[in-house]
Amino acid sequence: MVLLIAAMTAVAQDPTILQIRILEGEGAVYATGSRATRGITVLVTGETGKPVDGATVSFRLPVDGPTGTFATGSKTEIVTTRADGRAAVWGMPWNRTAGKVEIRITTAKGEARAGTVCPIYLSDAISTREAAPSGRVSSHPARSRKWLWVTLAVVGAVGGGVAATGLSGKPSTASASASVLRIGSPAGINLGRP
Repeated sequence: MVLLIAAMTAVAQDPTILQIRILEGEGAVYATGSRATRGITVLVTGETGKPVDGATVSFRLPVDGPTGTFATGSKTEIVTTRADGRAAVWGMPWNRTAGKVEIRITTAKGEARAGTVCPIYLSDAISTREAAPSGRVSSHPARSRKWLWVTLAVVGAVGGGVAATGLSGKPSTASASASVLRIGSPAGINLGRP
């Protein structure tokens, strides 16, 4: 009889309605062939807004097109929510196909179910800010630093030439600190892709 009462209490505590909200990862942009550095975090709540502990959350990647895999090598990852109602996945390696990835997220506890879609973007563009409507970027910061160093090298080379010849193009005895260097858009310079 005690076992039956415990089972009825557990069922009575299950929420009748589940709500799922994406807390992190929606609209993120990753470079093709990279790995998810932030991942996706969701919050599962009941009908009263209280976090649901022990709900099963399934994250499912597309089978083909722009996609990736989870750490297990699978297209589906199942996680259980903690006491705070949160569940997360991260570290997914992405394939080399650019485009929108729709990650299907479903949750269940008892008879209650809920689902949503989390879009992320894979981009092979130089500037991944232009690839997603959200403007959030989660790509390799080393690429932007590379362009900073290339720009500094070009400016240094041009600046040294200006200091040596002055603005008139004739040799000058003025020091480099007295020279004026105006930097605008480079004409005819094509640095190519990184």
